[in-house]
Amino acid sequence: MKSLAEGDDQALNRLMDTWSGPLLAYLTRLTGSTATAGDLAQEAFVRVYRHRFDFRAGHRFSTWLFSIATNLARNHVRWQNRHPEVLLSPENLGALPNQTTEETPEKQVVARERAAAVQTAISELPADMREALILSVWHEMSHGEIAQVQDTSEKAVELRVYRARKLLREKLEGQLT
Repeated sequence: MKSLAEGDDQALNRLMDTWSGPLLAYLTRLTGSTATAGDLAQEAFVRVYRHRFDFRAGHRFSTWLFSIATNLARNHVRWQNRHPEVLLSPENLGALPNQTTEETPEKQVVARERAAAVQTAISELPADMREALILSVWHEMSHGEIAQVQDTSEKAVELRVYRARKLLREKLEGQLT
């Protein structure tokens, strides 16, 4: 990031190579759509470039990037709520785990159904809980880092993750046995 702020435009390519995968995964889980996630990730990197001089040295780049992405996703949800559309693609369930060829077709179907149930339950969580859970579990961010992304306290993040897990257990009780 320092190189980018100093005028090395190729540094953006290096940042994108490093961070596009984790950012796309986060946004896909957050939005439930790989296409939307791709668009938001692209916009996040545009904003990184546009605001490269605003980045504060000493802070983690990942926290700043995920804050930008989270705000973009929130804005997108607000926009969607004002402009609803009917989505017909089954792709909108998000990324499901890769299946190995060693599993029987029946086990693969059960695993896909479980993954879809989990993804659906996660998408139904309140936005603040969903964001905190995804950043904590899939992106292994600390509660302090998540607090910076969500602009809240560490205790609030801890509570959000706890409540999200509790709600998921309640929603998925009996489905994952």
